[in-house]
Amino acid sequence: MKKASEYRQHAEECRILARQVPEGPQREQLLEMARTWEALAEDREKLVERHPDLGIPGGPTEAKET
Repeated sequence: MKKASEYRQHAEECRILARQVPEGPQREQLLEMARTWEALAEDREKLVERHPDLGIPGGPTEAKET
């Protein structure tokens, strides 16, 4: 599983691309993708809050960068 920070990076990349696309369906789709990545990041953080063992520093499922 990826870190929440990685999901947020994907969201930022979608927002950057959206700024480069004229208004319309493609821009809206990129912005929706960014919202989805942000939601995944929040879900990941909540999961680690409930199950701290998933966020062990250096572990493959670490949610936050240390």
